[in-house]
Amino acid sequence: MKLYLSPGACSLAPHILLRELGIGFEPVLVDLATKRTGDGRDFRTVNPLGYVPALELEDGQVLTEVLAILLFLAERHPQAEMVPPPGSVERARLYGWLSFVATELHKLVGALFAPNVTEATRVAVIERARPRLAHVDRALEGRDYLIGERFGPADAYLFTVSRWLGYLKIDTADFPNLRAHQERVRARPAVSEALRVETELKKAAG
Repeated sequence: MKLYLSPGACSLAPHILLRELGIGFEPVLVDLATKRTGDGRDFRTVNPLGYVPALELEDGQVLTEVLAILLFLAERHPQAEMVPPPGSVERARLYGWLSFVATELHKLVGALFAPNVTEATRVAVIERARPRLAHVDRALEGRDYLIGERFGPADAYLFTVSRWLGYLKIDTADFPNLRAHQERVRARPAVSEALRVETELKKAAG
């Protein structure tokens, strides 16, 4: 199994989950600017859209999109109990949080990484993001993770996106529960290892 990733990008979420689940895989670095892999291949032969993540399975099939890969991994390893039972309210809540992070946070905040973002656009994005971050902060009050007390795919995705807030200089002082969640997730051994590996891949690539 191969995970095509770019350090710090949304591919960090499935990277974390693979390590949390103890699944053996090969991380493959992708340069998003040139669309080349670390060994010089054209990444668009893997994902024609040219963005990460992409998960290449043992039989050669390729999965794309963060949400789909996270659910595939978690559902494929039910012994980890990261996915509530089918038909349960908790299962629906998991789908809801994954969708919320993808559509209301990832796409919104991620837009600020685009080149030549104007200050007016930045202000508008932050104004839209703040009530959404407040919603997450309220949901985390009195709990360690988004779904009950067990770490799961939604937490890996939220951690990945919330890390961007610091890089983008978006103040999170008003969201103590979100900040506590970020620190809690960062302290997990699998997360620390994923971050270490991505840092080393980035250094090796120059």
